[in-house]
Amino acid sequence: MVIYYDSKTGNVQRFVNKVKKERPDWKFVKIDSEMKVDEEGHLLTFTTKIGETPIPTSEFLEKNSKYIKSISSSGNMNWGVFFAVAADKMSEKYGIPVCMKFELSGTHVEVEHFIEYVEKN
Repeated sequence: MVIYYDSKTGNVQRFVNKVKKERPDWKFVKIDSEMKVDEEGHLLTFTTKIGETPIPTSEFLEKNSKYIKSISSSGNMNWGVFFAVAADKMSEKYGIPVCMKFELSGTHVEVEHFIEYVEKN
């Protein structure tokens, strides 16, 4: 299984680290805007500013959306309706299902939910 991810402040990286502990056999790839991939996988990213998709994530998806099976986004519930809304925007634009939204670096329950979803999809 391949997990592609983008992290700016470290929250997504910490979420990835939690998943790695549970599934060390999975492949984890930190994305950049120039990257082209040829393996299907799931994308973890974050919401920036007021409900915006990070530029590197947007540029990655422009080139690679056909390989992405689901999108999950970190966010902060303090933003209310804008909480992790980048996942919704990317889902709408590219037709990729949203796996989940999680706050900051996620809880153990959220990590387990992510793993279960990925293993079924």
